Amino acid sequence: MAKLSNRLLMVAAQVPPGSRLADIGSDHALLPIHLAESGRIPFAVAGELNDGPYETARNRVREAGLERIVHVRKGDGLTVVSPGEVDVVVIAGMGGALIASILENGKTKLDSVSRLVLQPNVAEDAVRRWLAANGWLLCDEALLYEDGQFYEVLTAVRSEEADERNRRLYAPKKMAGGPVVPTDMLFKMGPLLIDRADNVFREKWRLAAEKIGKIVAGMALSDSEAAETKRRALMEEKRLIEEVLRCLPTARRSSS
Repeated sequence: MAKLSNRLLMVAAQVPPGSRLADIGSDHALLPIHLAESGRIPFAVAGELNDGPYETARNRVREAGLERIVHVRKGDGLTVVSPGEVDVVVIAGMGGALIASILENGKTKLDSVSRLVLQPNVAEDAVRRWLAANGWLLCDEALLYEDGQFYEVLTAVRSEEADERNRRLYAPKKMAGGPVVPTDMLFKMGPLLIDRADNVFREKWRLAAEKIGKIVAGMALSDSEAAETKRRALMEEKRLIEEVLRCLPTARRSSS
């Protein structure tokens, strides 16, 4: 069976049994091969844009004897699937802005899709904003640390109540004994991750606040109005992060 990293295992856990899967930017088809070999999925499309990964994915699927289940296709984003062909889409290992762009450009392919499993490497807020703006309800968030990198896995489902529930989800949140976390920070930090904060969450945002402090220190030599505006915004973000961390309940151990 294809061996997956902890990151991809976390993604795989969000794919329901029986799903017809599209894995966009498939990382050599490791995820669909793993799910097919374990009997979790009856059909998958593994999409790759570049020749090298495409050929590697085809070879891996052939070696696993899974050509009838895992269909490797070359193309950009969701162009590799036909309307109505899949009901779960995974996009993992890309920047958040790129993931949002792929979803936006492939909207017509999402009509039959009931679940999105998205793992941005950076700019997670861009993904959350796209989901909230397009009628998808964020139903789960997970965070892990692997090989020197923090990874978030965001799962969203279609819901007739998505707009109303998203308004509640991202409404400014009053922390017990602490600040009101504004909507912008909830998009950045993750509304569900804040509620479930564990040691990995604390460390990610402790390091983020530390990084912001270094950026602000590096801006000290500039006295332009634009630099001062940016500096104040960064200092406010740092203050909010530190206040959120201070007000979290006793940290729970991470499952990772």
